[in-house]
Amino acid sequence: MALLRRAITDTADLAATDGLRQSLRFFSRERAWINAQHLELCRIPAPTFFEQKRAEWMLEQFRSMGADAKIDRAGNVICFPYGDPGGSLIAVTAHLDTVLAPRQNDDIRIGPDGKFYGPGVADNGAGLTGLLALARALRDEPIDHLGAARLVLCANVGEEGEGNLSGMRYLCRQSSLASRLSSFIVLDGPGTAHITSKALGSRRYEIVLTGPGGHSWADFGVANPIHALSQVIASFASLFTNGEPRASFNFGIIEGGASINSIPTEARAKLDLRSESTLRLDELAELLTDCVERALEIENGRIPPFPGKPPRVTAKLREIGFRPGGSLPSDSALLAAIHSVDAYLGIRSLPDCASTDANIPLSLGLPAVSIGAGGQGGGAHTPTEWYHPENRDLALRRILLTLAQLLRHAP
Repeated sequence: MALLRRAITDTADLAATDGLRQSLRFFSRERAWINAQHLELCRIPAPTFFEQKRAEWMLEQFRSMGADAKIDRAGNVICFPYGDPGGSLIAVTAHLDTVLAPRQNDDIRIGPDGKFYGPGVADNGAGLTGLLALARALRDEPIDHLGAARLVLCANVGEEGEGNLSGMRYLCRQSSLASRLSSFIVLDGPGTAHITSKALGSRRYEIVLTGPGGHSWADFGVANPIHALSQVIASFASLFTNGEPRASFNFGIIEGGASINSIPTEARAKLDLRSESTLRLDELAELLTDCVERALEIENGRIPPFPGKPPRVTAKLREIGFRPGGSLPSDSALLAAIHSVDAYLGIRSLPDCASTDANIPLSLGLPAVSIGAGGQGGGAHTPTEWYHPENRDLALRRILLTLAQLLRHAP
């Protein structure tokens, strides 16, 4: 209890320092501007692999604030609010891409209940808006005397789906900043309830089955790739068992066939496997291989000799994505900073395990967390996605105070 009181007092003293006090007030004072930026950026389509227009818009906003900003080779927007000071850096990031994208401006709208509606308004409109609000607060109420020049903001590409965390991989492994990045705060989605300090690993696969095809009547009897693929899915689902360590699977895409009266020449599916354990992921990958082989045996085994056409179905199994796991030690200075700030602001938060951009730095042994950028939201990755900006300013104060704590105690 004494330690908690000391942490609250320490954070309160920090929040009262010159410059930072005014910066913290910015988020409440400029709610209307922050909400307007949120809606405008969400109206710029940015599906995975096609984030360029939104990246260019973010670049323009950062530069209009007087920041030193550029787009790197991967397509990430890199912003130094006070210019690049050299030396080690603390990164605040948010991903540009969305699973679904608006087709017209009206797809992003405000409802009579005050909620924002449309694809990407929560994931990750909330995170990107947090970056913009932070950059503007640092411009309007400078705190570079607290060491804030060591902050770098990054709007990165390739977080969703088959983007395979490409933007964060480049930033941490290949970019000119890679060796200088000391810790990461990833802004992903709304809320304040969770601190993702453990990275949920995942492996993603594409299964492609091919066969001779033919007419549904005249060629009936040849092996059918869709029938075989159905067998793969049914077998995997029936053989999958859950327990500890936890795991999940999802066949998210199934494609194949040309018409209802044609035996298909090809069928394909894409599968997402997740687990808190790398060993468990390896076991599930082996199970998938076994299910594919067994499905071929079943489908090809039922086919009698068929004159004029090779009757067999063949399969290719290809890994198309891998997200490494990792975790932040419980005694990390980054976690201590967030907990101290949460105690001061009255935020109740819980540790969480999820798959985010933080997977990459955590897998490399770098301190990283993923947190929400405030407000409330739901329906992520669906056409009914929504976001409510109520109490967003609380989360933004949390982010800035956490950064100030890190900067104060940084070597």
